[in-house]
Amino acid sequence: MDYLWTPWRYAYISAASKDDGKSSDCIFCELPKRSDEESKIVYRGERCFIILNSFPYTSGHVMVVPFAHLDELQKLPETAAHEMMTLSQKMEGVLRNVYSPDGVNLGMNIGRAAGAGVAGHIHIHVLPRWAGDTNFMTAVGESRVLPEALEETWRKLKREMDQLT
Repeated sequence: MDYLWTPWRYAYISAASKDDGKSSDCIFCELPKRSDEESKIVYRGERCFIILNSFPYTSGHVMVVPFAHLDELQKLPETAAHEMMTLSQKMEGVLRNVYSPDGVNLGMNIGRAAGAGVAGHIHIHVLPRWAGDTNFMTAVGESRVLPEALEETWRKLKREMDQLT
């Protein structure tokens, strides 16, 4: 078995586990208070919003986030859960129209141990994927290569979502 050592992650993991997602400064609660352009919110629904990931795996990486600050999916009211899935479906279509990916990843990491970067506020990641889009830059170079700026990604996705609604 091969091991890839990532000692630079220790500072993040040790600091993140201290507040366990209970920080009063939740980014998903604060960002909706700003303008869509500043916060990179692509769409605001009644119970959920869609926002660009600030540290994307690929261009077009968004998150569908309920406005309610909840740390478990089972706590989310059915109406919000339904909207969350409906928006995820719409984003799949938007990503396919804008980026023509070979596939789409959809997923949740619930809790710090499951890999949640914001453990106290559930969200679904939706991101386009292409055959062969992983390479040595991510695994060895500790870097991601993104072909467009977040501002351009936001403009493309917001324009497409605005046409749907």
